Amino acid sequence: MRRTGLRRIMLTIAIGLAAPGVVGPSGAVAAPDDLRHGCDDVRFSWLPGFDDPATPDDLDRVGVLEVGSPRARNVLVLNPGTSAGAGYFKPIAQDIVRSTRCRWQVWSVERRENRLEDHSLLDAAKRNAVTQQQFFDYYLGWLVNPAITEHFQPVPDAAVPFARGWGMNVEIEDLHRVVTAAAERGRRVVLGGHSLGGSITTAYATWDFNGRPGARKLDGLVYIDGGSNPTPVSPEQASQALQNLSTGTPWLAFGGIPAPFLGLFSATGSTGTVINPNGPSLGQAFPLLPANLKPPVPATNEAQFGYAVDTETSPPALRAAQVHAGRLAASGDPRGWDRAGEITPIQRYAAMISGTGLTGIDGSAWYHPLRLTIDAGAVAAGNANPAQQILGVKAIHGADLGRHLPIYAFGAALGGEGVLTAARVLAAQSGIPDRHLTLVNRQDTYAHNDPNSASPDNDFLTTLIPFLARIGRG
Repeated sequence: MRRTGLRRIMLTIAIGLAAPGVVGPSGAVAAPDDLRHGCDDVRFSWLPGFDDPATPDDLDRVGVLEVGSPRARNVLVLNPGTSAGAGYFKPIAQDIVRSTRCRWQVWSVERRENRLEDHSLLDAAKRNAVTQQQFFDYYLGWLVNPAITEHFQPVPDAAVPFARGWGMNVEIEDLHRVVTAAAERGRRVVLGGHSLGGSITTAYATWDFNGRPGARKLDGLVYIDGGSNPTPVSPEQASQALQNLSTGTPWLAFGGIPAPFLGLFSATGSTGTVINPNGPSLGQAFPLLPANLKPPVPATNEAQFGYAVDTETSPPALRAAQVHAGRLAASGDPRGWDRAGEITPIQRYAAMISGTGLTGIDGSAWYHPLRLTIDAGAVAAGNANPAQQILGVKAIHGADLGRHLPIYAFGAALGGEGVLTAARVLAAQSGIPDRHLTLVNRQDTYAHNDPNSASPDNDFLTTLIPFLARIGRG
């Protein structure tokens, strides 16, 4: 094991370079007295992760955001999608806990790459300990103003060559530590994920752990507009992707925006929306923010954020970041935001991305490992294939899940019917009957992130709760 540690990495970075309250669903019922204690608890911790030989010890960690009572007998473990962090699930996790009368905890996974993020001024902004301008200048303003000398330092690719190996094997081994911890004291564990987190869920359930599938220790699977395409990438595609990765950046450019800048735009925009919604947008005047993310009129922080993520105005390249949130207000200087009857409150979505109420984490991943996305293409519903051999993926137990494993799948705009089809394929391979499947398609009315952000009316929540109730106990 290399012992360089995070401090040496940060030193390398410095030398080399001289990102509200949640409204629960109506009708939630109070928990029994034995569960009520701690029902609203929100706790975050880093657990020992997979001991990857190439990675410094300080980065061999996996984070868990726990929402709900530790006395709950059931745990829903959720995997974030591409470029997302644990804070993303906090509002929907609180809704799930309350809707299940606190009989369920929700654990949201924080992947190891997020330990590379610098949350110093993000945390300060959440506490209102710095001005929005100071916060913005620290993360983005310095890029165009050389007078700003104390600022965020991006992680150079040369400082983290080991991140090129942070693929599905590292992710599944980290997740195995989380699932094992969740299952302590005989608790039931359901594993799920959003977007790429759905592929991770299938990979874990079908992964070969000493001859047995990961699903052997699970009580259900949940897919939120994501899953594993049953058709794998070709061996040629897998080999070419690895070759490109070996000489390129370790990180994915989400929507064409390179790391860490999408994370910085997300963190500053969402946090500005939360702490100063009606103030003039700082991002709108920032020359490096892509023009297609800027409203055509002077806008508030809230309106700038809404314009960038709403389905009607967000660019197609950012489809995976979109919600149905509303539109620019008809008047005002600067122009505000009008929800216009849409299903996602813009403040709720901003809180998800900012990580409102959380210290040291947010809802985005500033550095998303490209290898993880490459490997996801070989999972193929847990069936061995040549691409898996090339990439070192061990998701081979697609036909060994057990006939009684319940599966829930919700299709929204990005995955749609394909998410349901992937769930059916996975079930059929193991002989799981249709009565154990809960399949919901809302691709025409729900954007990719609406299942987790819509409130107070949310079809994902109202169909998930009965599914969990059939699994849960005590």
